[in-house]
Amino acid sequence: MKGGGHVKPVAVWAGMARARKPQAGDFWSGCNDARAAGTAPIYSNEPGYRESMDGDGDGIACEPYR
Repeated sequence: MKGGGHVKPVAVWAGMARARKPQAGDFWSGCNDARAAGTAPIYSNEPGYRESMDGDGDGIACEPYR
């Protein structure tokens, strides 16, 4: 691939980018499911966000592991 085409797959693998944006109707039982679906992290203004999945209360649920 030309022009850094490998950057997104690596970022998705590392949990720093999503494979797909959250969509209307998304509901995950927890962050493991959201990560497995490729929609994590989920921001507070996006479908599927719940405060119970936002451990540090910063408006971003299912952040990458630190």
